[in-house]
Formats: sequence, structure tokens, C-alpha cells
Amino acid sequence: MTLRLSVLDQSPIAEGSSGAQALRNSLELAGLADDLGYHRFWMAEHHATPALASAVPEVMLSAVLQATSRIRVGTGGIMLPHQSPFRVAEAFSMLATLAPGRVDLGLGRAPGSDPLTAFALQQDRRQRAPNDFPAQLAELLAYFDGTLPADHPFAKLAHTLPGGPDEPDIWVLGSSPDSAELAGAMGLPYCIAEFIAGHAPELADRYRAAFRPSIRLQSPQVLVAAWVVSADTRDEAHWLAASSRMMFAKMLQGELIAVPHPDKATAWLGQHPQPDRPGRDPIVGTAGECRERLLQLAQSYGAEEMMLVNILHSHAARLHSYRLMAQAFAPAMA
Repeated sequence: MTLRLSVLDQSPIAEGSSGAQALRNSLELAGLADDLGYHRFWMAEHHATPALASAVPEVMLSAVLQATSRIRVGTGGIMLPHQSPFRVAEAFSMLATLAPGRVDLGLGRAPGSDPLTAFALQQDRRQRAPNDFPAQLAELLAYFDGTLPADHPFAKLAHTLPGGPDEPDIWVLGSSPDSAELAGAMGLPYCIAEFIAGHAPELADRYRAAFRPSIRLQSPQVLVAAWVVSADTRDEAHWLAASSRMMFAKMLQGELIAVPHPDKATAWLGQHPQPDRPGRDPIVGTAGECRERLLQLAQSYGAEEMMLVNILHSHAARLHSYRLMAQAFAPAMA
């Protein structure tokens, strides 16, 4: 089976480091992914957390496009409930014309934050804004397609997008049946956040069952984002992965922290054993072990592309993990 690999980056902030350094690390990782033959490099959107610096991914995309030459670059994703569809259409029209054929616009409905932060992101604070993702997505697509009804108050705006004919490839991101069915019904490619949803191949089934061909896509396209930590030995990989395990355990307790050192995380986890989360089994091990698991995972979803994501304290270890996976899948990566 030929499997295409991509990267989802969240710009992790190591304890003792800074968000500025995390963003510089993301640019280095993007350049490496480009050199290694990864297909896409997407950046996530997270707000008001000491652990992740990628708050406004579209800002980073311009820099990532400058730091790369071949790889597709995009968002995983833009949280549309925080945005005006027209504003997003303008921004990605500009990006698409600066790098034709290389820009992806991944869209999600989750807040990427806690309720207070989501409220702070609103322009109108008189009341909490409704989360009307399907309507927002339809409006966004209509700007690119020029399909707003003639009597729609925003109809003429579709002709003002600054990128002209160039536009991004638009994806729906999700971890629920609603997102799967929406992506299928609108004829858009679908990225399943397996690292959030847990093992859920039924989402791919729902998406394919709901799929209707569109001007963007004639047949279903599934991408699966999975948690992957690879190292030279299995023990080292699990030691590195302890940082994110502690970080997520603290988050479930209501405490947000920067990414801890693996020694600190290992000691804390030893004192605070964490129950297994059903269906959430990250891929951790040597490159060979991770390759085998990834192939099995891709087969269960019927996916031809997997997007790798991890949060580690050491930037060097993250780079090495992605190098190992590229080597494990060579010559397919070439």
C-alpha cells in the first residue's frame, strides 16, 4: 500500500522556552518536511494556552510558504465560528495567488479554546454568538464559486476577492458524525482528527455514504490525523511521549501548562497514574513499529494519506521523529 504522509503542527511551547521560539521551530519543521517529501504541512489554531503558540495559523502560512518550495501548506484548521466567512475568503484568496496550487484551507467548528476565550474572540460581546458552522461554510464556498443568489446582500463581494482565479483546496476537519456528513453532503475532502476522536473508522463510512460529487471533488477523499512519536528505541519514544501525556492529564483537570520535560512528566505520571482513554491509542515506538501501526490505521479508514502530529518538549526530538518516519516510508516519500 502506498501511503502519503503529511504534518500537522501546533507550535508546542516547551517549559522554559517561549512562544516566539516555538514559532521559529515551526518554520524549521516546515522546511524539513518540505525537504523530506511530506505532502502537506498544516498549522492548527489554539488560543490562550501556554502550551501551543499557533493561535492565528493564517499569519504563519505566509512565512511557511516563504520557507518552503514544494509542499502544500494549510490550516488544520481555521475555526470558522470565530471568523467572518468573507474575511477568510479574502485571506485565503490572497495566499492562494501568492502560491498557486499549494494552499489548503482546513475548516473546523470547534472553538480551539475555553468558553471565556471564545467569547473574547467575538467582536460583538452583547451575547454569545451561535455556532452556525454549516451556514458559514456554505457562505464561504459561495464567495469562491460566485453562487450567492443575486438578491443576497453580499452577492457582489464574490467578484472582489483579491486572488482572482486562484483559490485554496477547502477541507472540512472533524471528529464527529455531524462533520463527516456535512463534508460528504457538500462534496468536500474530509480530515478526521483521529488523535482527538479516538479510533473511529465509522466516520469515514458516514462521510462516504453522505458524499455527493461537487465542482471541487468527484469522489470521496479521506485524510486521517494521528498521534505519532517515533525515536531510535521504543523506550525513548515512550519517554518522549510522557510530556504530552502529562500535559493532557493536567488539561483534563482544568490546568493548562507548557510542555514539561520528559523527566518531570515521567515522575509526575508515576505519582499520578492515568487511566487508559478508550479508543485513544497513540502510535509510539521505533520507526518500524510506527510504520506498521500507521499502515494498519490507514487501512481501517480506507485512507491513502495520514497526517502525523505530536507535542514534544524537545524540538530536536520532534525533527528526528519526522525524519525517522520519512525514512521508514522511503522510497514512497520520494
